[in-house]
Amino acid sequence: MSEPADYFFVGVGGSGMSPLALIVMGQGGRVEGSDRARDQGRSPEKFAKLEAQGVVLHPQDGSGVTRPTQVVVTSAAVEASIPDVEAAHRVGARLRLRADLLAELFNAASVSVGVAGTSGKSTTTAMIAHILNVCGRDPTVMNGAEMKDFANAPAVIGAGDLFVSEVDESDGSIALYRPTVAVVNNLSLDHKSMDELRRLFGDFAGKAKTAVFNLDNAEAAALRTSLPASVRVRSFGIDRAAADLCGIGVRPLPQGAAFEVLAASGERASVTLQTPGRHNVSNALAALSAYLACDVALADAAKALGSFSGVRRRMDVKGTAGGVTVIDDFAHNPDKLAATLSALHEAPGRLLLMFQPHGYGPLKLMGREIADALAEGMGAQDRLWVTEPVYYGGTVDRAVTGADLARMAADRGASAEGVADREAAAAALLHEARPGDRIVVMGARDDTLSDFAAGLLARLA
Repeated sequence: MSEPADYFFVGVGGSGMSPLALIVMGQGGRVEGSDRARDQGRSPEKFAKLEAQGVVLHPQDGSGVTRPTQVVVTSAAVEASIPDVEAAHRVGARLRLRADLLAELFNAASVSVGVAGTSGKSTTTAMIAHILNVCGRDPTVMNGAEMKDFANAPAVIGAGDLFVSEVDESDGSIALYRPTVAVVNNLSLDHKSMDELRRLFGDFAGKAKTAVFNLDNAEAAALRTSLPASVRVRSFGIDRAAADLCGIGVRPLPQGAAFEVLAASGERASVTLQTPGRHNVSNALAALSAYLACDVALADAAKALGSFSGVRRRMDVKGTAGGVTVIDDFAHNPDKLAATLSALHEAPGRLLLMFQPHGYGPLKLMGREIADALAEGMGAQDRLWVTEPVYYGGTVDRAVTGADLARMAADRGASAEGVADREAAAAALLHEARPGDRIVVMGARDDTLSDFAAGLLARLA
């Protein structure tokens, strides 16, 4: 690591910060940090886990930034008025963006696999990590989600020459990466306009030695034609005979899916997943495609996927009580919502949905598309309650509300209503629930949604 080994992470509990902090510490760095969520008493178990792993935590009041030798790592969303940032200026500590530091570590690896896409990148990254680990490649992995196969850690510090990371388009940091293998799962409306997404994903893939595209997503497939001749282009898809890696004979299972995979080379393998849904078959094909540059045989990679346990908050079953199953899920944009609802409807049972939008900004940008995905994905007996978006302060336009989203979904035929807060949602869900129902808590950017789901399960019991 070329940077000074003395780091302070502002917002160290965040999904992008905590795995990077652990990787830096695993490579010999001293790591301290702060998080206002900790100061507010939210998700105490997460911060206790970070402390147990050796991260020194401070209040977010500037008291932890004391030395000019420290490198203070922030995200692009951190305001200059944060006390830790003010303290950095005062003591002469260097400021670095999280994305810059991660990209530097990633680009320095001998073999780097970058996983991009509007949806599915965390699961695909975890699948690649599991395959490489089972096959003895000992990778370093940076994920934005907690991986069940690695003790619910969001990061893996390996001794091998491989660095696997999901890459983020929402803040434009995808432009910083120079991958050996670029995996592009899909492109769809989320944080940015489609024109901007096409440019970002195209530039990312154009810097790779090998770029892998999902033929089941028209936007991803179209990017293949615009790459430099120096890039080796490969593809995957379900029932796509032209793909270099083709999944056929997809069969839903009670708790997963099974399919055959055919490679253009003539190789063939069987895959049985413990994670349900056609979208996870697509994620598996994306992960298997990474074997092209990682010295792993297709048969070995396919076998390894059979023991993949999934990632936290991706159709994460919290338990069953009184005949009602509670599920915690990260779905928040149109594609993710559609994929989750489709997968859930592969099994019987009415869905009682609580959805918390992941911000006022995203809701204003794609509220209509979210309403479409919810209404189209819900069954006739399903019911939906929408809370207000997650909000941690700031000057964002709050003109479009959760109640507005509920009305849009109802106008499209869904049984949907807005609720004032989570307690109102909980009361409605518990009053409505009957044996055989599934309560699904959906939303992103808020770790306490998992606590809410667990609380529902406890109250059902």
